Amino acid sequence: MNYYANKRVLITGGASGIGKLLALKIAAAGAQVAICDIDVEGMDRVRSEAAAKGLSLLCFTTDLSRREQIDTLAGEVGKQLGGVDILVNNAGIVTGKPFMACSDSEIERSLAVNMHAHIWMIRAFLPGMIERNAGHLVTIASAAGIVGVARLADYSATKFACFGLDEALRGEFRQRRQRIHTTVVCPYFINTGMFAGVKTRFSFLLPILKQERVATRIFKAVAHRRRRLLMPLLVYAVGPLRLLPVRWMDFIADLLGINRAMDQFLGRSSHD
Repeated sequence: MNYYANKRVLITGGASGIGKLLALKIAAAGAQVAICDIDVEGMDRVRSEAAAKGLSLLCFTTDLSRREQIDTLAGEVGKQLGGVDILVNNAGIVTGKPFMACSDSEIERSLAVNMHAHIWMIRAFLPGMIERNAGHLVTIASAAGIVGVARLADYSATKFACFGLDEALRGEFRQRRQRIHTTVVCPYFINTGMFAGVKTRFSFLLPILKQERVATRIFKAVAHRRRRLLMPLLVYAVGPLRLLPVRWMDFIADLLGINRAMDQFLGRSSHD
């Protein structure tokens, strides 16, 4: 995958899960990789794992819910990398409660980390891409960003926003003939600690995805500059389903068990 060779890549939420796996894969492909996360110990473990493979990573401690820390991050990354060619907005948190059981602070943090941080990160690093007329924005959204899911109201709201943000920016870049690529990724539930306890009714149709497989597919999708990656294949059916009367779509969602998937959710509030 020569696409990554000598590229400068920044991945949010890189201390664990998909972010960690992507960081290691992309670094192994010859890129200069930086990760940011609020989990300092997690980043130390990733750095050690990378070193054991003969790779090096830059690590930045950042609370993405705070705009001023994103601004500080942008300054530090600029000093150490000189810019970012590929920005992977991966960090995310989930509360996993019925909407009215979520506290105000939980909802505010979901909005800050899952949506606002994506916007502020792009605002921080997009100007350099525009100046160079080259770059790639990668948005790790969710299947819950194209179909609402019970007990994920705040999470779904942020992921719908990220999906729309990617689509709108893609339109701007195309309209202005700017050579900036976008890739939006919408996976079903992944077997990370973030979604521990979720269940699927028909695993052959909607399997709980393995994080290594998801990371590999994202790695390849970005390298091939795919605009959209949905996983598994059934998620692509959401578009046509929206042409049906709402009650029919709701019936199909219930039949597939989508709105019962979070009933035994345990999870943890951490980066994706």
